Amino acid sequence: MKRLVFSLALILCLLAAVAGPVSAASNGKMIGINVMLNRDVSDSILTDLATHGKVRDVVAEINVVTLQAAEGELSTIRSLPYVAAANPDEERSGAPIDTVGATNFTNGINTWDLDAINVTNLQPGPARVVSYDGAGVYVAVLDTGLLDSWRQYFPQERITTQYAIAFGGGGGEVGAVSSQPNKWEHDQNSHGTHVTSTILGYNRTGVSVNGVAPMATIIPVKVLNQNGSGWSSVVARGIVYVADLKAGPLANSAVVINMSLGGPSLDAMEKAAVDYAVSKGVIIVASAGNEGDAGMGYPGAYAPVISVAASGWTGEWSPAGNRTWWYASDVPDPTNPDDFYITDFSSRQLAGQDLDVAAPGSWVVGPYQVNSGQISFYFLGGTSMASPHVAGIVALMAQKNPGLTATQAESILTGAAIPLAPGCRTILGSSGASEQVCWGANATGAGLITADLALTATP
Repeated sequence: MKRLVFSLALILCLLAAVAGPVSAASNGKMIGINVMLNRDVSDSILTDLATHGKVRDVVAEINVVTLQAAEGELSTIRSLPYVAAANPDEERSGAPIDTVGATNFTNGINTWDLDAINVTNLQPGPARVVSYDGAGVYVAVLDTGLLDSWRQYFPQERITTQYAIAFGGGGGEVGAVSSQPNKWEHDQNSHGTHVTSTILGYNRTGVSVNGVAPMATIIPVKVLNQNGSGWSSVVARGIVYVADLKAGPLANSAVVINMSLGGPSLDAMEKAAVDYAVSKGVIIVASAGNEGDAGMGYPGAYAPVISVAASGWTGEWSPAGNRTWWYASDVPDPTNPDDFYITDFSSRQLAGQDLDVAAPGSWVVGPYQVNSGQISFYFLGGTSMASPHVAGIVALMAQKNPGLTATQAESILTGAAIPLAPGCRTILGSSGASEQVCWGANATGAGLITADLALTATP
């Protein structure tokens, strides 16, 4: 399997491949610098920082200032007495038309990935095998936003346009992080739409397809650009925005964040934003990354975040060339780890990193438009696809226990996971050719998570 940039979900499409983001600023160029203070922001600090670069943004909630400055200024800024940490802004990679007729997809057709996490079972029979559907829980999807045509895929009632928002800018070339009204629903990338479809379910040309938490309410927060890449300062802004919603108008509701994005380094601003959100009661789920043995991406690898590796099912594409297996093939119950594997692209845990659980992230079907305005659906693979499965499970857990904390959620998930021992599996690819996939103990986290086991363990 070909490895691509993390933010773009390692898109293993049947028809398309996606290029990676533009490289970071080289030596001598102006760069974005995120400065974490060891005290509250003050006018005197801002005045002093202005002598080292141009102050672009102030995030008072987490005592962070972003600068646009020469790369050579970084070491000087780090030595200032009021600076706790400073680093370059890190790269992160991950209009209404018609309305969907259904109000939700609870009774939609079931897909292999939802069968694998025991949210549904193969029809005929009950559409869902868990009694929770995510009602009353908000899931903020920090991603590329939604396509113009999102109402053709999702019920309007499930997308909270009131709180939807787009953030842009960041980095050395653009500098300031800005909010861009309504841009959240004018995405040209499709990544955020595909991720959302796993949580809610979707309309597939008139056929309802089930979701993990079909009655949850989605908050689209656009933090990645139309190429599916962006900056950690913008991601941090999105995290703080959701945390402030939780501390304000959504104080009485459970709030989950899904981030199918990441990069190789932990950014001080992003770390502070995660800590701030967790302190307000937000539960954060993120993809582990698509870098295989090179290690996990951040913020997923940061311990307070629930990180998700990508698993696959040995029944994929069986029999060879069968294009209906994704909804017509039954994943056997009870869950047998011998039926699953860890994809070769899924990031392995290295020293200092924290990998929690694994969920379906190979050949997941959802809405994905390669031509603007043309309704289409693609098989995608990546930890970007695995993460929303777990975010949806957490939404079900939070519906059962609205007071659930991030620490409790992570403990429950890792405790309830089904261990997947290191090993190898022979699987069929989409071409019908056999291939062997192997993984070690650092690829699985606690193992395969299923909704029924997680809910049983939720008090």
